[in-house]
Amino acid sequence: MEQLAKNKYYSPEEYLAIEEKAEYKSEYYQGEVFALAGASVNHNRIISNVVSRFQQSLSEKNCEAFATDVRLWIDEKNLFTYPDIMIVCGKIEFYQERNDTIINPIAIFEVLSESTKNYDRGEKFVFYRAIPTFQEYVLIDQSGVHLEHFYIGEKGKWTLTEYDDLDAVLKLTKVDFQISLRDIYHRVEFGGDK
Repeated sequence: MEQLAKNKYYSPEEYLAIEEKAEYKSEYYQGEVFALAGASVNHNRIISNVVSRFQQSLSEKNCEAFATDVRLWIDEKNLFTYPDIMIVCGKIEFYQERNDTIINPIAIFEVLSESTKNYDRGEKFVFYRAIPTFQEYVLIDQSGVHLEHFYIGEKGKWTLTEYDDLDAVLKLTKVDFQISLRDIYHRVEFGGDK
């Protein structure tokens, strides 16, 4: 993340007012605002593939998928962020009745890039675990076939399953949804995307 204004701290309300008029998205963490980089074609294809499959398979269920433009507020961490995909089951809960900021995802997907993979696997995962409803985390590599699936298992411990085969099938444990890696990586071209 690139910080916008050094030594300048904003309230959540100031950040939201700036964000409403901004030409690009920014994240907010404990008073500081950071510009988000644009996404690659592979990144967008992966998100589109997952969301379209999710919408097809769960159109009659009580869960919805939201991609990239819906903000997430994590109260305990004083963080506004834009996950690649959030899944909410049941009633959507909003930050201060705003219809653009969710507070209750059950699952989050992030598409890894060279510049974000360490943050997504590390500190961001710590931030997400502060969300009371959060139970499942999927990291998808856009530069090669690799997927990491974290979920809360027995006794509240996080369990990791990794996939490296296009014929493998990701099955969420908290939501009735599955998708093959072949479908996730449909039309994704490896070898140049960062």
